Amino acid sequence: MTAAPSVATRRPSRRARTVTLVTVAALPLLLALAGPLIAPQRLDTPVTAPFATAGDGAVLGGDQLGRDVLSRVLHGGTPLILGALLVAVVTTVAAMLIGCLAVLRPRLGRAVERSADIAILLPPLLGIMLIALAWPGGGRWAVIAAAIVLGTPYAVRVVAAAASPLATAGYVEAALGRGEPTAYIALREILPNLRATVLTLFGLRFVEAVYVISMAGFLQIGPQPPASDWSLMVRENAPGILLNPWGVIAPSLAIALLAITVNLVTLAPAPDTTTKAVTRA
Repeated sequence: MTAAPSVATRRPSRRARTVTLVTVAALPLLLALAGPLIAPQRLDTPVTAPFATAGDGAVLGGDQLGRDVLSRVLHGGTPLILGALLVAVVTTVAAMLIGCLAVLRPRLGRAVERSADIAILLPPLLGIMLIALAWPGGGRWAVIAAAIVLGTPYAVRVVAAAASPLATAGYVEAALGRGEPTAYIALREILPNLRATVLTLFGLRFVEAVYVISMAGFLQIGPQPPASDWSLMVRENAPGILLNPWGVIAPSLAIALLAITVNLVTLAPAPDTTTKAVTRA
């Protein structure tokens, strides 16, 4: 029987794989953020005939008004990324604080569980429409608010479920015995042991926010024409997909690539428990 490789032997290779994966996966994300700086054409200036095919004047052809598809794709990523990032940060931070406190306060834990059950039963699209109708002129901010309100209860329940076994750990009971405040125990004793859960949750919340904001944009709940938005581009260029398919394919691929990229970036630093499980089995 050959000896298992030492931790010192495995650690550099795992760190190198993580750095390489994060670097490669972060390139499309950085490209989307820097898109407005490298766009070859002005955002709203027609450069071709409507739905013109890819050619010299436009690498990916023109949209329904003859505007450069590539330039609009490069401009359309920044608002979506910033909106999804805001949703993910607010939702994850709220989930960390409330979830860790909920396992130490049974009454708060029951309230979190009930609110999460109600939020899960409410379809996201219906919730977005309700908040958008209640906030006339809210635009993108109304969609962001809806994503935060609908996503926070579920995220809190995920963190509370991960923190529940830690609430009975010896170091937590010792802190309770010393009379430490609840906030101190939640933030200093429980939360540091949930790094992998929180990181994965942040990635999932970001991807969900991307899809929610994109779906709302496709339904014209949020950003309105002539804004440069990937989901709006899909809706506006759908009638001419047979003339210039890049008007629909390019923004659709951008949305999918953004979701995959963020998943890779957030999952790469997470500890790999598969190898341990197989070894123990």
